[in-house]
Amino acid sequence: MNRRFSCLLAIGFIFFCSRTWAALVVEITKGQADAIPIAIVPFGTPEGSGALFDVAQLVSGDLARSGRFKATDRKDMIEQPHSGAAISFDDWRRLNNDYMVVGQVQPLGQDRFNLTFELYNVLTHQRLLGYQFSANKPGLRLAGHQVADMVFEKILGIRGAFATRIAYISVLGSLPHKDYQLIVADADGENPHVVMQSNEPLMSPAWSPDGQSLAYVSFEGRVPSVFVQALKTGERRRVSAQAGVNQAPAWSPDGTKLALTLSTRDGNLDIYVLELASHALTRITDDPGIDTEPQWSKDGQSLYFTSDRAGGPQIYRVGTQKGDKPRRLTFQGSYNARPRLSPDESQLSFVTQEDGGYRIATMDLRGRGDVQVLTKGHFDVSPSYAPNGAEIIYASRDRGRGVLALVSADGRVQERLVSSEGELQEPAWAPF
Repeated sequence: MNRRFSCLLAIGFIFFCSRTWAALVVEITKGQADAIPIAIVPFGTPEGSGALFDVAQLVSGDLARSGRFKATDRKDMIEQPHSGAAISFDDWRRLNNDYMVVGQVQPLGQDRFNLTFELYNVLTHQRLLGYQFSANKPGLRLAGHQVADMVFEKILGIRGAFATRIAYISVLGSLPHKDYQLIVADADGENPHVVMQSNEPLMSPAWSPDGQSLAYVSFEGRVPSVFVQALKTGERRRVSAQAGVNQAPAWSPDGTKLALTLSTRDGNLDIYVLELASHALTRITDDPGIDTEPQWSKDGQSLYFTSDRAGGPQIYRVGTQKGDKPRRLTFQGSYNARPRLSPDESQLSFVTQEDGGYRIATMDLRGRGDVQVLTKGHFDVSPSYAPNGAEIIYASRDRGRGVLALVSADGRVQERLVSSEGELQEPAWAPF
């Protein structure tokens, strides 16, 4: 096995860990130079409700962290209108705002609130958007993400993904007492929930197409097995425990199958498809090289995967029908691995080696196959697209610790999600 390739396959074992786990903090490391100026005015609330969740602050944070918007600081706001009729547009234009959001949160009864908001074009005074939500107090956070999603889409024409979730692995402690947690959180790192915890490695979380389940690899009993776990009930079942390697599960678009990497009796790694209902296995690749890290095409008729059959890790595509031959896609550089397809199939993201480091790159699938390297870290791995295709989340290293990071699909915006404790790895972005 290629030594560098084998190291990347074993990524779950190479992070050194801290003692405890904590919530994530999002930091913008590179913003868009022409970010759109926008004012998110504090929403009106009933008197005496100072402890009520600050929806406007969350909306402002979401839009600012996207790197595509520059939110006006509250201390610079000359007034705080809560409806369009109260906006002095000329004053807000002098503050160089292109857009502004105003709104209110009003009680409907015991632990029930009505949230209304409006989006205005400051230059034209045009009301672009208005909407109303009903939510309990805990639900105001989700409602705020939905407001940000609607504003993002209305202005940029791209569906927002602030109200989605991510899954990732957190590793705590130090040898010989490590603790592995599979965590699901909001896309901004808030509301973390531990789905699975083990003193043996957990790896490769993958979302089902409906976002209701996760497939992942667990080494409990010191044997690698693939599990599927329902998030609502916590019910989990082992779906693959073949002798040898069981890794890299990937859901088919219809949710009925998993593509897996399994080892044959001689230890060789190949791609298989597992029917979840019948447990029937279909072998897709059969080559002396290492074939791993499958990813389905949108129509479910082919798989992208990593193989070193040509002497080093490269990305291939193969049909799922018997007799289909793999076709090599990457030729630039000596190391290209972990393919992930954008939701619209216009791009392929992957890990490439450049200047001695591992970086996140993309390939244009609809044109000439141009490759763009998006990141500059020393160890950037495990890419996963946001469901709108606008961003890619990945695992990286920051000052010797494992963190999660995000980069826009065009490379213009970069963010980092840092935990004060613990090592973070293998992120997976949930579908809408």
